[in-house]
Amino acid sequence: VGAATPGIVEADGTVRLGTALPGWTGLGLGERLSRSFKCPVLVENDANAAAVAEHWKGTATECDDIVFVLAGLSPGAGALIGGRLHRGYGGAAGEIGALHLLGRDVTPETLLSTTDQPLHPLDEQAVAKVFAEAREGDERARAAVERFIQRLVHDVAALALALDPEMVVIGGWAAGLDGVLEPLRRELARYCLRPPRVALSLLGEAAVATGALRLALDHVEEQLFAVEGATARR
Repeated sequence: VGAATPGIVEADGTVRLGTALPGWTGLGLGERLSRSFKCPVLVENDANAAAVAEHWKGTATECDDIVFVLAGLSPGAGALIGGRLHRGYGGAAGEIGALHLLGRDVTPETLLSTTDQPLHPLDEQAVAKVFAEAREGDERARAAVERFIQRLVHDVAALALALDPEMVVIGGWAAGLDGVLEPLRRELARYCLRPPRVALSLLGEAAVATGALRLALDHVEEQLFAVEGATARR
C-alpha cells in the first residue's frame, strides 16, 4: 500500500515534522496504516509522490531531471535527479514552505490574505474566495494573488538554481491560476544560468495518489525480482 502526506517523512513512515498538520508531527503513520492492511505500507511526502507521478504518467515523462512544486499555503517540492527521487539526507529536501524562516518573506497564508489576519493553511474555501474575488476585479484580492505568485516565482527560482532541472512542473491549486507560467518563465530566465522548461501538472489532484501507487508498485517489483534472483541462484 502506498500513501502520501505533507511533512517530512522518515523511512519507517513516521511524520517527523508536519507544519501543515502540526498534530501529525511524530505520528507513526506507517505503523497506524499497517494495522489495517496485511501487506507492507509505504509512506512518502506528498510533493515527492507527485514528482514521481508526473515522471511516470504526467507532463514530465520524457525528463529525468525535474522539480515538481506542490503550490499552496504550505508549499513543498519534490525532485527527481537522473530519474531517481531525491529525498535528501533526512527526507527534508524540497521544503520550500520554510523559506520564510530564513527571512526570505512572510508566510504564504499572510501573502494571500486580504485582511489583517493570515489564512488558515488548510482553509481551501478561503483560498478559493480570494481567487474568485481577484477574477471579479477586487483590488485587494488581485494584489494578494500577485504577492502569492511572486513568492512562488522566487521559491521556484531558488530550486532551479540549486538543482538545474530540465523541467519544473507546477501542481497544487496554483496550477489553476491564470498567469502563473509567464511570470515563472520570465523570472527563471532572469535568474538562472540555464532556465528550465516550465509546465503545469497534467495529473492535477490525482498526482499525489498516482505517485503513491507508483512507489508501491516499485516496491512490489523490487521484491519480485529479489525472489526470482534468489531462486535462480539455487
